[in-house]
Amino acid sequence: MLTDKFGRPMRDLRISVTDRCNFRCPYCMPAEIYGEAYEFLPRADILTFEELTRLVRIFAELGIVKLRVTGGEPLLRNDLPKLLGMLTSIDGIDDLTLTTNGYLLSQFAQPLKDAGLQRITISLDSLDDEVFKAMNGRGFTTERVLAAIETAKEVGLSPIKINCVVQKNVNDHTIVDLARHFKGSGHIVRYIEYMDVGNRNGWRSEHVVPADEIIAKIDAEMPLEPVASNYQGEVATRYRYKDGSGEIGVIASVTKPFCGDCTRVRLSTDGKIFTCLFAGDGVSLKDPMRSGADDNELRDLITGIWKVRSDRYSEERAASPNGEGAPRKIEMYQIGG
Repeated sequence: MLTDKFGRPMRDLRISVTDRCNFRCPYCMPAEIYGEAYEFLPRADILTFEELTRLVRIFAELGIVKLRVTGGEPLLRNDLPKLLGMLTSIDGIDDLTLTTNGYLLSQFAQPLKDAGLQRITISLDSLDDEVFKAMNGRGFTTERVLAAIETAKEVGLSPIKINCVVQKNVNDHTIVDLARHFKGSGHIVRYIEYMDVGNRNGWRSEHVVPADEIIAKIDAEMPLEPVASNYQGEVATRYRYKDGSGEIGVIASVTKPFCGDCTRVRLSTDGKIFTCLFAGDGVSLKDPMRSGADDNELRDLITGIWKVRSDRYSEERAASPNGEGAPRKIEMYQIGG
């Protein structure tokens, strides 16, 4: 088994298929920075479906069993179901999923399912339209996202996970309503502590609503009890309703860092490998691949990168959450969440 300096295996791969998005969430792609004139990657710099499939096959040979397709907004990538069909043919991948903001999902749900997608994660930061409009940066209401969740359920993309990034004094007053809405639906709402991903979202620790506070708010109205993790390295801490009507999760990477169990590696839209969500830079796999490197050479390159991995950013941040002079980090839209 391939492990890093802390004995952590490489088990989960997240691939960003586009750096473009139709939302402008302030915590990821603030509209004042990523406006109409912003230049995203030219097509020639983006990995092709064949290149992605080749790299995923090599990662699978090295131990990857879980694969998540992300963006940007992955449904903006042309012919995405074709790519998923190619990825499902790779031996060793036990779990294939996709994260989307859901705005375009209704039209793609059935083709994605037909291509082999097993389940899906949909971002929805609030049911309150005014709050949601502000948080998506485009003034979109929740209507299309809620309809997409129903469509995904109808075509069998399950379990459906619903991600909610919680920001103090922004949407924290709506988290109980979100839980109540999906309680008993079979969908799993996951609350994510607001993170300092990238360099442009103005993050400060006082903007974070701690996971314990999130759980306490929900538990006060709909009693909860903790549940064991599904597998080693699961990022969400699980809770179920005591009446048996479902479960929720919290991802507490700020107040309760889980670096010690992190098994995730990321591949950016332009073919760089990143060993941490908060990494400053990655190593290109695209350049050697396009220069003629064979599979063994690419495999050796990935192996060498993982073996020396020592990332533990969230644990280090905990000692000085608002420390000045923090290293520059890759933006989230370039490598997914």
